[in-house]
Amino acid sequence: MKKSVIIQGSSRSKGDTSLIVNYLASNYHIDVIDLNTKTIGQYDYDYKNEKDDFIATMTEIIENYDTIIFATPVYWYTMSGIMKAFFDRISDLLRVEKDLGRQLRGKNMAMISTSNMDDLVAGFNMPFVESANYLGMTYLGDIHTWVEGNRIPNIVKTKIDTFSNLLVP
Repeated sequence: MKKSVIIQGSSRSKGDTSLIVNYLASNYHIDVIDLNTKTIGQYDYDYKNEKDDFIATMTEIIENYDTIIFATPVYWYTMSGIMKAFFDRISDLLRVEKDLGRQLRGKNMAMISTSNMDDLVAGFNMPFVESANYLGMTYLGDIHTWVEGNRIPNIVKTKIDTFSNLLVP
């Protein structure tokens, strides 16, 4: 299979994060799933949101991709709310859909963060690194990107191009 997918987790489907995601996706033929187009409820212990898009989305990801790249804007020094809700719902794969969750083992994970400047705080990547470890995934790494005046600076394009060598077979 050896295919990669970017999970875009921004409240704006056409914002700065999408500029970065689209650059990577179009230059390296990586598929994109925009969480903003899905209905994914918050994690709940009673599994009341079992009919939303989470399980179908995870099934698509697990069946079709070896590398999962999470792309999130930096909101208040952490991942976006939509991305956090998606991460919290991974608990469904540990409690209810265990067979599906076990299939994450051996897959790859990476992360891209985006803001308006090169200002990422230390430790931002920790939830991604530790989640990959817990799920038995290989963490390939992460990069911080930024957009200036609705454009990707050349230095960021170079970072993305270098990073892509880790992601695409």
